[in-house]
Amino acid sequence: MRSFILPLSLILVSGLLFGFSLKEEDPNKDKLLLEIISYVLERGHFSPKDINDSFSENVYMNYLNDLDGQHRFFLQSDINSFESFKYQIDDQIKNTELSFFDLTYNKLIQRMDQVEAFYEELLDNPFDFSKKEEIDLDFETAPYASNLSELKQLWRKRFKLNALQNFTSKKDDERKQAEKDSTFIPTSDIELELKAREDIKENMSNLFENYDDFKRKNWFSVYVNAIVLQFDPHTNYLAPSDKERFDTSMSGKFEGIGARLSKRNQQVKIVEVISGGPVWRDELLEIGDAILKVGQEGEEPVDISGMVLDDAVKLIKGPKGTRVYLTVRRVDGTVEAVSVTRDVVQLEETYAKSSLIKDATGNYGLINLPKFYINFEDYNERNAAIDVKKELEQLKRNNVKGIILDLRNNGGGSLKTVVDMTGYFIKEGPVVQVKSTGGRKEVLEDTDPSVVWDGPLVILVNEFSASASEILAAALQDYKRAIVLGSKQTFGKGTVQNIFDLNRMISGGTYGDFGALKVTTDKFYRINGLSTQLEGVKSDIVFPDRYALVDMGEKDQDNPLSWDRITPASYTPLPTFNNYDYSVERSKQRLEENPFVALINEQAAWIKKQQNDSHYFLDYESFKSKRDSSRTYSDRFKKITEFESDLEFQWLPDAVSTEAPNEDLIEKRKRWEVSLKKDLYISEAVEILKDLSHQINLGKPIAQVKDN
Repeated sequence: MRSFILPLSLILVSGLLFGFSLKEEDPNKDKLLLEIISYVLERGHFSPKDINDSFSENVYMNYLNDLDGQHRFFLQSDINSFESFKYQIDDQIKNTELSFFDLTYNKLIQRMDQVEAFYEELLDNPFDFSKKEEIDLDFETAPYASNLSELKQLWRKRFKLNALQNFTSKKDDERKQAEKDSTFIPTSDIELELKAREDIKENMSNLFENYDDFKRKNWFSVYVNAIVLQFDPHTNYLAPSDKERFDTSMSGKFEGIGARLSKRNQQVKIVEVISGGPVWRDELLEIGDAILKVGQEGEEPVDISGMVLDDAVKLIKGPKGTRVYLTVRRVDGTVEAVSVTRDVVQLEETYAKSSLIKDATGNYGLINLPKFYINFEDYNERNAAIDVKKELEQLKRNNVKGIILDLRNNGGGSLKTVVDMTGYFIKEGPVVQVKSTGGRKEVLEDTDPSVVWDGPLVILVNEFSASASEILAAALQDYKRAIVLGSKQTFGKGTVQNIFDLNRMISGGTYGDFGALKVTTDKFYRINGLSTQLEGVKSDIVFPDRYALVDMGEKDQDNPLSWDRITPASYTPLPTFNNYDYSVERSKQRLEENPFVALINEQAAWIKKQQNDSHYFLDYESFKSKRDSSRTYSDRFKKITEFESDLEFQWLPDAVSTEAPNEDLIEKRKRWEVSLKKDLYISEAVEILKDLSHQINLGKPIAQVKDN
């Protein structure tokens, strides 16, 4: 991903415009943030929007949906009081006025306080699961409550549904236990219902505890994002803590103690110990331990019980080699001090991994790439392109006859890694065309004539393969270098986002962190001139999955940029394998005859139907009858999980790491092997590779090939 660099004059001018100090929760800082963001979007976005009444109306609808999309807090009278602003938000943005935000924010806090005051009363009374009631959770058409009494009734019905679901589940568990143990004494319905309500009380307490941690700036971030998302689905504001999480997800590593935390009942607890981190390595903490205080070297420990979780995490994380002192209450209740030396924690499941696939016809290779990761500060550090190259070389040493590159669920990442990676499969040439803000076009090319893998190649994709994944699949498809197998089309995200540090817009004084803005600045085009926006990459061989009919692609997002085309780049498709067309047709024929494929198509239709069903019964007999009927029908799809291939999988050690895999990683890879044997898509991809490599080895024309 190229860095987003605005002209120096812009930085200098804005530095003069915005050079004054503000407090963290000062509303004037919100006005300044809004002004800076408007300034950047107007000059930096690929397709700037007119800030007019239509824009205002869309912001209004999206913002209210973000605040209270389930109609849990606002009353119709509140919505009526907001209505006058529906076509004024554009003027408020231009004049950096916050009266609409202030009105909605104050009203939301008021309504939340009211719900917090009455929810326990609703849960103090037992629910009658014999009483015939119904609820429809189609929030898009559901009206707002007209008064507090009606709002209470809406909450009561939702609580009853939650309790009924919990109650039914517990009764099922006890029934199964009674079938196994004749001496088992089941819990009474009265006690089960009481336990269900107690669970809801605890969940509601946690909900409002989290809301209490929200500050005005957090809600203002919701408002800002309702504005910027009108430009396109991928332009969004990153508050300081969000920006930090984004960097971590892109680099696949962070510096800290190696534990994931959550806050509950005013306690910060360990919910996961990350393998490879200092806490895991030295066995210092366990899941369930509560961190009470955090101290830095030479400083008094700080009580973190009253802190927002993000603020507590900032105290705990820190540079590699530094020490942090934690006061911990163990699961057994004992309290002790623990010293942890911070280190780089690698999120290994982000990285490329490979497996050898053994078949009677020979060896094949699989590379799974979850994302196109990169360290933005140092490209020579671990990144997706370098790792995939090493995995390819490792597979070649195992004499594989073909390779599968699995990009399913890969949401994208670094553009540079895509260009480098494409070059591993072609000699030289264009990889992707990028059209930038202002209409300037750039062709990104592979200039390295070396080829790492020139044999049969299958790219696996699905509806969740997006952005950088689509560029790689499209380029190799246009060059006729690979067969793309998977969903009807990929996600369809054909845009480039760049991160702009909003703090660069400020000069002088102490201002606090303004966060960053992720801005759509460019648009992808295939080397054949077609955009991947909305259309995605259409598979050469369509292998449907259970989400095939669910709305989830770019075309189903709010405000997506349009599809278009530009002039093709200068490129020449590579000579296809002699049996390329033969392999594609053979695969299509296999899928037509595959009973699992027919069942997957049926499952997709079923999931779509279930997704559209928002109606629930609130009496036990009707609720259970509908649920049992659904379960009976859905049981037919369990047959899909019974599939198991005859292939043998052998995961290969990380080609980049020099350390021996730890027991935790070995266990994860063994589980991966099991999942690969049950993967229908991998199995078909291997069959395609067998067809491709079979003919290459024979050196015969397609007409002479006989089925075995």
